[in-house]
Amino acid sequence: MSFLEHINSPADLKQLKASDLPTLAREVRAFIVKVVSQNGGHLASSLGAVELSIALHYVFDTPQDRIIWDVGHQSYTHKLLTGRRSRFHTLRQHEGLSGFTRISESPYDAFTTGHSSTSISAGLGMACAKRLKKEASKVIAVIGDGSLTAGLAYEGLNQAGDLHKDENLIVILNDNDMSISPNVGALSSFLSRTFSARYLQGFRKEFGEFLKSLPRIGEDMYHLAKRSEESFKTFVTPGMLFEAFNFDYFGPINGHNLNHLIDILENIKSLKEPVLLHVTTRKGKGYTPAEKNPVYFHGVGCFEIETGNCIKKGKSVPTFTHVFGETMVELARENDRLIAVTAAMPEGTGLMKFAEAYPDRFFDVGIAEQHGVTFAAGLAAEGYRPVVAIYSTFLQRAYDQILHDVCIEGLPVVFALDRGGIVGEDGATHHGLFDLSYLRSLPNMVVMAPKDENELRRMLAAAVNHSGPVAFRYPRGSGLGVPLEPKIRRLPIGKGEVLCEGEDLLILAVGHSVSEALSARETLARSDISATVVNCRFIKPLDMDLILPLVRQIPRVITVEENVRQGGFGSAVLEGLNDAGMFDFSLKRIGIQDLFVEHGPQQLLRSKYGVDADAVVQSARELLKGIHVREKKPTRPAFG
Repeated sequence: MSFLEHINSPADLKQLKASDLPTLAREVRAFIVKVVSQNGGHLASSLGAVELSIALHYVFDTPQDRIIWDVGHQSYTHKLLTGRRSRFHTLRQHEGLSGFTRISESPYDAFTTGHSSTSISAGLGMACAKRLKKEASKVIAVIGDGSLTAGLAYEGLNQAGDLHKDENLIVILNDNDMSISPNVGALSSFLSRTFSARYLQGFRKEFGEFLKSLPRIGEDMYHLAKRSEESFKTFVTPGMLFEAFNFDYFGPINGHNLNHLIDILENIKSLKEPVLLHVTTRKGKGYTPAEKNPVYFHGVGCFEIETGNCIKKGKSVPTFTHVFGETMVELARENDRLIAVTAAMPEGTGLMKFAEAYPDRFFDVGIAEQHGVTFAAGLAAEGYRPVVAIYSTFLQRAYDQILHDVCIEGLPVVFALDRGGIVGEDGATHHGLFDLSYLRSLPNMVVMAPKDENELRRMLAAAVNHSGPVAFRYPRGSGLGVPLEPKIRRLPIGKGEVLCEGEDLLILAVGHSVSEALSARETLARSDISATVVNCRFIKPLDMDLILPLVRQIPRVITVEENVRQGGFGSAVLEGLNDAGMFDFSLKRIGIQDLFVEHGPQQLLRSKYGVDADAVVQSARELLKGIHVREKKPTRPAFG
């Protein structure tokens, strides 16, 4: 008999005996491994949180009690237990289940969590709201996977401890060896279960009141007793930090022992002050390949269940990320002031080889993008050339630091924005669709995007030799397979290139969109429409010396970018033409409209949201509608 197939809600889970739960945990793990092997996803973190998820839904009354998963990729078991088992095969598929928690997906998803370290702040807001509404239900913030390396988490802890009114807030630290401390053994587990027992909590409160009532010496005796208890607890457990925030700390306990988890959750459920429970778990628990290599299985593509080996599809072409990492090592050999900085993503940003070759010049600041940017500004102020490699979506968190700490003084910090544009199956929280807009508004900032991996190398060389701040963004996934020049030639800042010449249409493109523009040009040529295609390379400064004469010659213009249209590359072209006093032209901007892009395969999303070659072709035909297209001579490639 399968327990999992009969669970369609937490109410069904509560019908099971506690002795049945370990079997359920094994079934859940097998189910998750099977689906993720086919769909890809965040496997290791979710496998580590299976027992914790079961215990939380077994003890608490969701969705009235709110559970916030930080970050949401721990939540696969949570999804299975809350009515989404029958759709779990659609995980991360287009129009299927999100790989993260989404308020819009289920009433059991208390908060949308794609970026990390937000759970305590959001949970405290919910707890305050429940107090104002006089609701007694609980808010449980499950924070883990390194999320306590971010300052935002401590800001939430600080306010929660300061208020000290929100007795319905419970913070659970899921410590899976990518967090803050090791398990200190059975003694701490025993102490946590004992300290949390209801009778003892009642005794502590009553005894405290008794001490305070003693004439003259009462307050002193109470504080002495309190300090003695805290000293004992912090001597045998790592809870001093959280006690300093006025949280009652319990732990660490084994997060895979369901009996202990359920006991302590039942005990702390009734406490009347903010509580932090520290549980230790193992990433990849129950699936040997993920236990052995939790970093690889943190976010993984399709794989063979028996071996854990990746299922390769077609010919392997190096990714933009790989080329970036290799180029950093190459440039570092020639420049001993080149430094690499990343925010908890050394593997994801391709910097592992750099870290091995130049450990003294590599810094992983943790999930702390704001700190990482200002840290890099400090390096730059002392004459170094830091390259800050962060996913586009995560750099958004450090906007103020880019503006204030880097751009005001024009410090030479390089921002390498991985995953620029449409990312794919991770969805709305992870697409890098705003960077061109938010970065080009900043004075002193240079913004660029390569059309291929060889141009990425040239841009990186130009960036680390520029005297001010530079940002360049490149897409997720494989490059175009172009040959890489053995010697890197720096690009001149602010200079684009004409790739192909034509008479009817002018297509201005940047980054990945250049390949879509070239594909569209081939389609249009079959309808006897010739187009000039320009790889603008730079969003700021725009090469208006190149663009202005071309627009005068061909006043039918399409701009193409994988970015939101508001304030992006197309807007920059319009502004440049307006500033030059040019008004006699027609222009269509292709980019993401005023919406958030959901999850799905990259090329499918490009088609759905109108930023692919077909969209360029359609816009071209609309722009040329009613215009007579003369017989043309065959078009030819222009010089590069």
